[in-house]
Amino acid sequence: MIYTLTLNPSVDYIMELDSFQKGGLNRSSMESAFPGGKGINVSRVLNILNVSSVALGFAGGFTGEYIKQFLGKDDVRTDFVEVEEASRINVKVKADDETEINGRGPSIAEEHIGQLFDRISSLTGDDIVVLAGSIPGSVPKTFYQEITAQCQIQGTRVVIDAEKNLIQPVLDLKPFLIKPNHHELGEMFDTEIDTIEEAVHYGKKLKVYGVENVMVSMAEKGALLLNGDEVYYSSVPEGELKSSVGAGDSTVAGFLAGLSRGWSVEESFRLGTSAGSATAYSIGLCSKDKVESLFEEIQITKL
Repeated sequence: MIYTLTLNPSVDYIMELDSFQKGGLNRSSMESAFPGGKGINVSRVLNILNVSSVALGFAGGFTGEYIKQFLGKDDVRTDFVEVEEASRINVKVKADDETEINGRGPSIAEEHIGQLFDRISSLTGDDIVVLAGSIPGSVPKTFYQEITAQCQIQGTRVVIDAEKNLIQPVLDLKPFLIKPNHHELGEMFDTEIDTIEEAVHYGKKLKVYGVENVMVSMAEKGALLLNGDEVYYSSVPEGELKSSVGAGDSTVAGFLAGLSRGWSVEESFRLGTSAGSATAYSIGLCSKDKVESLFEEIQITKL
């Protein structure tokens, strides 16, 4: 089973306006609300691709209930730890430009952290856990490291999609997959990465730590997957960029969906880049039809 972890999930409340007047009364022309968080995005895209997962994390209050109910209607299983304070609301105002106001999120007590750790400690060598996004201030910054160490003991494969300071401490624990974009990969080595060749060079430096798979997204330049001694390059299909939000999460979900179907690493990578592109070319997350149509356009080349 695939488990996704979102430590600080949100209700993303999107308000669209014709124009925005600071300090005045504004009325929206359209509103929508979705559960937010990188791990939740992975679970939602896995479900779109007909692959089961369980969403883990912390949820509380009426907003936590909304998140669980929304995911339940989409047939996404959840096993959140209940906390006292309400899950956060992130407000996104879209007018001439876009303004975001992100909530702080609930305080997480030690007992809640222990309950979540117990859930992860019960996983087995047949499971994968996706650690995605930032760690809230009330959770120890070493939490991903502690989870990965526990998963190494029990044989659970770990996928990490997070910022530099959360990825670097777990590299020696040999995670199954990390997925930086080329900017994030450059930050790990205090450099800028602009070319495929540079991305391959620094991706191989991460492989030295024992990371099984390194996937590097490079926007319009394509994507790379380093697996074992092989390096695969994925082309970018034609399409109009509408939003990059969730594209990286969709790429991770597509790759894991392919592996769960028993596909080769190469074809799973192709499905991952298809899902990532489909989300980038959509408002919101991808659709299954969009993923399937782009899948036919993508070429995977062994470098």
